[in-house]
Amino acid sequence: MKHIRLTDSYHPLFIKAWQLYEQSFPLNERRPLPWQYDIMPHANYHFELMLQEDALTGILLWWSFGEVRYLEHFATVPALRGRGYGKSILEAFVKRETRPILLEVEPPHEEIQQRRVRFYEQCGFVLNQHFYQQPPYHQGQQPLPLLLMSYPAPITADNVAHFVAKRHPIIYRLAE
Repeated sequence: MKHIRLTDSYHPLFIKAWQLYEQSFPLNERRPLPWQYDIMPHANYHFELMLQEDALTGILLWWSFGEVRYLEHFATVPALRGRGYGKSILEAFVKRETRPILLEVEPPHEEIQQRRVRFYEQCGFVLNQHFYQQPPYHQGQQPLPLLLMSYPAPITADNVAHFVAKRHPIIYRLAE
């Protein structure tokens, strides 16, 4: 499996990747398309297509910061789910380098959320219980209460506070 980083929306598979993004995440967990166009060339942002034999298998949308990699969105093509592609993609991402990884998950109150947390735990991630909110992607929406998972070890409340103070303004365009 290979990955290709897109820095603009002109790649022939961008539309298919964007459709996967929209299918995989509810509106309150995804950014608007014009905002996506704006951040794609950002040096810290990675919009990656995961390909097998030139066919889209998944997307990894992540941020590279000095102290951490933040996996903002990760999805596999629905027809391939449950076949190990997601695990392979995530394991390859983890092995690329040694910097820790953060990602957001919904609190595991329902079965689907519990399965998602278990999937990440099986890949070596740890569920942290510190207070955390995702800023809204859309005007008029409220912050979304989520939890952070980290790899390879738990993080402290101070780590969360640092991430929110230093990285949220970039990720969620709070400085504008």
